[in-house]
Amino acid sequence: MEITVISAQGLCTSSSSSLFSHRLRPFITLTTVPPTAYEPTNGDKHGHVYQTRVDDEGGVNPTWGDKFHLPLDATFFSHRYSSIYLQLYTKRLLAGKTQLGWCQIPAADILDGFQPVGSLHHLSYRLRARDGSRGHGVVNVAVRLETQVPVCSDSGLTQSPEKGECKTVIGIPVTVSR
Repeated sequence: MEITVISAQGLCTSSSSSLFSHRLRPFITLTTVPPTAYEPTNGDKHGHVYQTRVDDEGGVNPTWGDKFHLPLDATFFSHRYSSIYLQLYTKRLLAGKTQLGWCQIPAADILDGFQPVGSLHHLSYRLRARDGSRGHGVVNVAVRLETQVPVCSDSGLTQSPEKGECKTVIGIPVTVSR
C-alpha cells in the first residue's frame, strides 16, 4: 500500500508560556504497530516506523507530500482492529521531540471505496491529544492500494464485549474524497 502524508492544518503548540514558546517544526511518524509497542525500549522488533521530513517553514499548517510504501498483507485487513498509527511531533533544538497529537487510520477506512486497484483515496483525520481527547488540528493523507486485497468475512471476527476483547477505535475521518 502506498500512503502519502500530505499536510496538517490548525496545529497548536502545547507551550503554556510565551516566554518558552517555540516555533513548530512538525513531522509525522507512521507504523502499523500500536504506539506503545514501538517505544525506544522495544526498538523495531515488530514493525517499521516511517517518518516524514521536518517541515521548518509550515508552522501550524505544515505540508510534506512524503510518500511511503507499507508492505501490508491480507492478515492486516482481516483483523478488525488493524490500523495505521500516525503520531505528530515537533522537533525542538534542545528538548528533542514533543508530541503534538496522534490519530489512527483503521484498515476498514483503507478498504472502503477501493474498487479498482490503484485508486487514490484522500482521507483527513482529526488529531487526538495524548490522553485520547480531542486535539488541535487535522492530518491529510492519500492512500492507494497497489494490489488486490482479499477481504475476509467478518463472521469469524466477532468479539465478545463481556470478555473484554472489544476496543474503541478512534479514527473517524473528517472528510473523505475520491
